[in-house]
Amino acid sequence: MLRKKIYFWHRTLSLIIAIPVLLWAASGFMHPLMTNIKPQVAIQKLPPVPVDSQALKVPLRAALDRNNIKTIHDVRLIHIDTNLFYQVQQEVNKAPVYLSANNGKLLPSGDWLYAQYLARQFLEGPSKASSPAPTASPAAMVTEEETSAHDCCNAATACVLNNTTGSRVANVSRLTNFDKEYKYVNRLLPVYKVAFNRPDGVRIYVETTQDRLAFAMDNRRAAFDAAFQFLHTWAWLDAFGNTKLYFIIAICLLSFLTALMGIYIFCISKTKKANGHPIMKARQKHRYTAIVGALFTLCWSFSGAWHALAKFKPDDRLAYFASNRFSPIPDLDFARLQSAVQQPVSNISLVKMNAHSWWRVSLLPANKPTVMHAAVKTMKNREAKLPAVMFVNTNDYSVLPKGEEQYAAWLATQFSKQAAPVQTISPVTKFNEEYNFTDKRLPVWRACFAAPLNEKFFVETSTGRLAAKVDDNDLAEGYSFALLHKHHFMDWAGKAGRDWSTMVWAFFQIIMITIGLMLWWKKH
Repeated sequence: MLRKKIYFWHRTLSLIIAIPVLLWAASGFMHPLMTNIKPQVAIQKLPPVPVDSQALKVPLRAALDRNNIKTIHDVRLIHIDTNLFYQVQQEVNKAPVYLSANNGKLLPSGDWLYAQYLARQFLEGPSKASSPAPTASPAAMVTEEETSAHDCCNAATACVLNNTTGSRVANVSRLTNFDKEYKYVNRLLPVYKVAFNRPDGVRIYVETTQDRLAFAMDNRRAAFDAAFQFLHTWAWLDAFGNTKLYFIIAICLLSFLTALMGIYIFCISKTKKANGHPIMKARQKHRYTAIVGALFTLCWSFSGAWHALAKFKPDDRLAYFASNRFSPIPDLDFARLQSAVQQPVSNISLVKMNAHSWWRVSLLPANKPTVMHAAVKTMKNREAKLPAVMFVNTNDYSVLPKGEEQYAAWLATQFSKQAAPVQTISPVTKFNEEYNFTDKRLPVWRACFAAPLNEKFFVETSTGRLAAKVDDNDLAEGYSFALLHKHHFMDWAGKAGRDWSTMVWAFFQIIMITIGLMLWWKKH
């Protein structure tokens, strides 16, 4: 009697889950292919360049006064071709303004221009980015009369807008929220979307305040992405909110239970000879493909259900950031700063810590900086070298020992709101199972707190932002999803081995379900 009930429920539940699991398996088979179909970009990271003190003809304070800027959040130095500018953020998450280090003038539409300059460098390489290229938007086109004066603002604008080589820019837009193409998994906001007029319709997303490539998309990858969102993550159910998660968890748990019943049936029954009978042949095929695929079914259904359950916990990392306000604005004495650090400087920024303000000084690497070519490293497996950084007091220009490490611990303490001190602090320069590719930011600092949950805060000191927060519960779920769902148990064989493992086992699911459905159809 019990055996008959198990047979009945196995068949019934198999029919209920067949189509959803078939969709998951088909998209799971497709996912490794999709991760290898990406837009080709020339470089993924810009090399640091030394700041030429002779180019800072107008001091920072004078440039700010000229433009009546009394309060700022941060300031950096950026190049557009050979022209040097102060990139001034007046408020966090607001578009920065660009003030010429040569004459203090405001660069009109500076952030819009710089986004295009960065996008072209990432897409086509620095050599083409420095030569002239057209843009579709005529709002800031430069005339020959305007460029005749040849100040740095006109020269920078002409470099971006009046170029004749490379791909034409079709559209530029600033994103302050995630959308269907640039999704939450990309983490970085605000960014610019720079679309190029090419047959592949490539779009380059850049973060101008960090000179960072955020994301690249073309029409082919967009088609794969849309299919994956429909088949695997079921984006068509997003309008139902958490109901979607309940549905996914239910299907996963039913799949887990169905696989267990299938294994039980296999163990208590014997294989009957087909003797040419088509239904018996179908049963034999289903029996052996199912028992081979059952282990994978148990793995993905368990880890998938746990992963969906974990999504009920809000991911609020974007709400944690240092929002500094400097008024009065510290004066930058670059010669004194250079004397304090006694090394070539590649950039500067402003931070507050413990009621003191500091110049966060990025130093030029001891070795010759190199461009990170996309063909050499991918974003997922690259290692980001920890930059050499020194903290210099804005008042007396004294150097803070281990300033970057102290700042990382201070940020983590602010974000955690814990009275207990940080237990350990260490840099993270490569993605791992604890801090993975979906967290996006590198390098970061890992700050660990004590029990009961052993919380770990990953902070990005260059932006003063929380990159990720992980406790023991999150860590267990993360390992489950990485090992059982994404086949990281195959890491020893590299990405190719992991991809093959995923595709083979997903294919087994497809065969198992197809034969099972054929068997049901023949019986009915």
